[in-house]
Amino acid sequence: MRRVWGILLGVLLLAGVGAAVVVGRDTGGEGDGGGGGQATVSGVIGSEKAEFFADPEVVAALADEGLTVRAQPVGSWAMDDVDLEGYDFAFPSSQGPADALRADHGDVGAPLRPFYSPLVVLAHRQAAEVLAAGGLATIEGDNVGRLSMADYLAAVEEGRTWQELEGAEARDGLSGAVYVSSTDPLTSNSGALYLAAASFVANDGQVVADDAAIERTAPLLRALVQVQGTQQSSSDGPFRDFVSGIGNPLVLAYESQVASLLIGGAGAGDMVVLYPDTTATSDHTLVPLTEGGRRLGEVLTNDPELRRLAVRHGFRPQGATAEFTEAAAAHSGYLRDGLDGVRQAPVPTADVLRAMAERAKG
Repeated sequence: MRRVWGILLGVLLLAGVGAAVVVGRDTGGEGDGGGGGQATVSGVIGSEKAEFFADPEVVAALADEGLTVRAQPVGSWAMDDVDLEGYDFAFPSSQGPADALRADHGDVGAPLRPFYSPLVVLAHRQAAEVLAAGGLATIEGDNVGRLSMADYLAAVEEGRTWQELEGAEARDGLSGAVYVSSTDPLTSNSGALYLAAASFVANDGQVVADDAAIERTAPLLRALVQVQGTQQSSSDGPFRDFVSGIGNPLVLAYESQVASLLIGGAGAGDMVVLYPDTTATSDHTLVPLTEGGRRLGEVLTNDPELRRLAVRHGFRPQGATAEFTEAAAAHSGYLRDGLDGVRQAPVPTADVLRAMAERAKG
């Protein structure tokens, strides 16, 4: 059934059904834009990049480079179920699904990683203070802190509730099990990376790479996922719920979502951004399937204006990070410029991560 749904989704995408994002001025023919014409390139993207590609300034910057982009948002780990025939690129949110796509479809040249974003945990102020009092987190600034992954994972594994943490009894809304809301790891990149980071901690600082390690970490991952009930397929939903003041008091998010909100001039209220001391980074990886797709990846990586616009949407450009440092300086109460002291968990292979997700979902 899963494969049938993938084929149907691919048909719908090729038919132009859905919320496709069209970027650029489509004034020329298809292809690589030779002879000064406008090239149209089509592809699938992780949903967290939809607003970036829809930004009118991104439209103009890509058009100046001779590119029109037709981008269809699809869950990163669902892209391997889409028929990519006729597409120029796939742009998932991390290397794992990109590697799987390359194995299935091949590509033109090496994949490109224009920008990245670490995973963070968002907490309302009162929840962050209770976590800190219970030794699960530290608050290091006005609205920024650090989550102790080992202590947090132990609390989930033990089934601890908010009421068992010091100070929670006086806080409205802090009741029931302590857990971080995440997305479906079978379809969403952030949900899958959450399992990657948690399994790395649970596996004594070793990346899960075989059946024995999958079996060893499965009970913890199952506890992380099944306590949540139904999970959303995109990180956008839980993030917007959190900002609106509804939903779980702890939510997994991309740092880019927070940075985009702040850099765009919106307030973040009582949000506290907790950087896990062990986390996984979302390396947005473009897999070029044609020369036009490769050209798009190169432009996103190297063009100064597009790098600046990526920062405005909260992403950290690869290589020198001066652009992000400058933009984040005004929001240091929420954002950490450097990631010193934050351990980056290696991500298992796509096959291993999918097996872990299937076990976690039960």
